[in-house]
Amino acid sequence: MQVIRFHGRQDLRLHEEPRPTPGSGEALVRVTAIGICGSDLHWFEEGGIGGDTSERPLVLGHEFAGETTDGRRVAVEPAVQCGRCELCERGDPNLCQAVRFAGHDEDGALREWMAWPERCLIGLPDTLSPADGAMLEPLGVAIHAVDLAHIRPGALVGVFGCGPLGLLLLQVARLAGASFLIATELASRSHRLDAARALGAEVVAAQEGREGHEIRAMTRGRGLDVAIEAAGDNLAVDAAVSALRPGGRLMLVGIPAEERTSFPASEARRKGLTFVLVRRMKHTYPRAIQLVERGLVDVRSMVTHRFPLAETQQAFGVAARREGLKVVVQP
Repeated sequence: MQVIRFHGRQDLRLHEEPRPTPGSGEALVRVTAIGICGSDLHWFEEGGIGGDTSERPLVLGHEFAGETTDGRRVAVEPAVQCGRCELCERGDPNLCQAVRFAGHDEDGALREWMAWPERCLIGLPDTLSPADGAMLEPLGVAIHAVDLAHIRPGALVGVFGCGPLGLLLLQVARLAGASFLIATELASRSHRLDAARALGAEVVAAQEGREGHEIRAMTRGRGLDVAIEAAGDNLAVDAAVSALRPGGRLMLVGIPAEERTSFPASEARRKGLTFVLVRRMKHTYPRAIQLVERGLVDVRSMVTHRFPLAETQQAFGVAARREGLKVVVQP
């Protein structure tokens, strides 16, 4: 079978390898669609993520769907938690310290076939395409972030960074009750601002962290109730702190290239802001499927580029240049 392995910065190579043999409790899955995530781009552009690197050529890819050998169409939970630790047992499996994660601790989905635990396979309705199934993973992250944001009906919500995850966050925040949405992105990525505008958000071009004043003016001086940072950039954090009202809530969803995240401490302290860091997702697939199947969240229009597995290097190049929105590889 064909496999794409990451060998170092901007170095993805096609390999021919044997088809895997499922172990106990596993199923053999033919991979049908893989979304390229921002975290995959950290590996591609920086050689690692969050201080983690790989000592061997790694198969990336954790947003994916497939089909089992007995014909079941499935979305795939990329995180295999232990299920036995205190964190798992108290209902926080996304915080499990013994987790095995596709494309990070374990080889991921950029290959034709993979063996994966049956308990991590979620049946896909016939109305959802393979690419739709791959989009359920980032949608799950958006749902989990909005759960933690405690958005109330009528809330003023800002999303800082309008990549695919940011656009999903806008949609889920609206469903949670936000009455006013504002989105920021670099002016050079105007297609992302256009996509946010099409979802009903007011848009502001990022101004090196100085756009908070403009956002407060747009809320008649009140400020945002919730700001969701999805850019992985300290300037976006600065802008979010500035845009929030006193007592507001800042969700840190983006993964920064640097090891440290900074913020204007004096302003954040005077405002008494609450900072919440979002770790992946938990128990979100059933809701994600319902939202997509009922047409309440649009994932399909966000897939703007598709590549075969053999052209994965080119696919990552498109994604790294932030062309379009979601780039999907389809073996």
